[in-house]
Amino acid sequence: MNNFDNNIKILRDEIDEIDSQLVALLAKRLTVTTKVGALKSLEGVPIFAPEREATLISKRREQAEEAGLSGDLIEDVLRRLMRDSYVSQDASGYQCINPDCKKVVVVGGKGQLGGVFVDLFKRSGYQVAIIEQDDWPNSDAILAETSLVIVSVPIRLTSLVIHQLNNLPTDCILADFTSVKESPLYEMMKVHSGPVVGLHPMFGPDVTGLIKQTIIVCDGRDESQYQWLLKQFQVWGAKIYQVPAHGHDQAMSMVQVMRHFSTIAYGYHLMAEGADIENLVNMSSPIYRLELIMVGRLFAQNPILYSDIIFSNPDNVTMMKRFAYRFLELLGDVEKGDKEAFVTMFKQVSHWFGDYADDFLAESKTMLLKANELKKH
Repeated sequence: MNNFDNNIKILRDEIDEIDSQLVALLAKRLTVTTKVGALKSLEGVPIFAPEREATLISKRREQAEEAGLSGDLIEDVLRRLMRDSYVSQDASGYQCINPDCKKVVVVGGKGQLGGVFVDLFKRSGYQVAIIEQDDWPNSDAILAETSLVIVSVPIRLTSLVIHQLNNLPTDCILADFTSVKESPLYEMMKVHSGPVVGLHPMFGPDVTGLIKQTIIVCDGRDESQYQWLLKQFQVWGAKIYQVPAHGHDQAMSMVQVMRHFSTIAYGYHLMAEGADIENLVNMSSPIYRLELIMVGRLFAQNPILYSDIIFSNPDNVTMMKRFAYRFLELLGDVEKGDKEAFVTMFKQVSHWFGDYADDFLAESKTMLLKANELKKH
């Protein structure tokens, strides 16, 4: 063995020893965070503590920079550790915020999203029942002595299901998980005289927990009667965002409908142009790879889900027409070679985004690094 080989072996052995110590420390950290989860569960404290997380990251960044390390590196490591910590704390179960709740019924509880909440309610100690299509003949018995009913079915079936829930106990909370809110909220208040609330979980069924996830709440009737439910969501780690039903539907036409529609149109365009996906991937920059990931993941899912969302509200068509008009307006500037008009528009939009533009640029850098790491070759 020459001098180089000997020296590199010594250094690599030292690195291996340090890595081994890191693994042991991480295992020790996991043991402590699991105890934290158990304590939070006992006291009914939300798993996610944003102030604690922000303070921890700030202190460790400062410590890292004083030690000559990259603050970004340490923040990346910490955020990855905290994600695992939340999972370990989640395994401890949760406190039942309302022990007086007789029963929770989830209509569509065997579905993907409904199943997430069935699991969470059970792990919090609630009695949970499920109604699926074949259970309706026996629904009166299932719904008897029920404190909460959640409708978690496809949009096209929501109204039909709601109208079958016209004999609930007067103090029962009736809620839905639909991605449109005005119409279902109106229908629920029409068939049920008790507490009513519209809910929209802003995540899919592939989540491992509700940590840092958002649930939009649209108040219906008897708000005080369902505050325990909102607190239960927060104990599970969710962020509650309250907005009127009309405001929700207006926002969703831009956040969901228009985004889904434009993504579908882009995928359709790539196919119609005969684009070679493998070739595009091999030549893609990190940002374009991320774009392809977002387009491709949509087409890996159920088309009925997206058609339900896009076709759910006639107002969506008006919004998409305005989007198409502005697309053609910009295309006209390009066709005319009017670069000045294009730059003016760009500056106007940049001004409209304000500080969010810089914030999003910083966030996207982390996302781009992860997208680049996903490359197989």
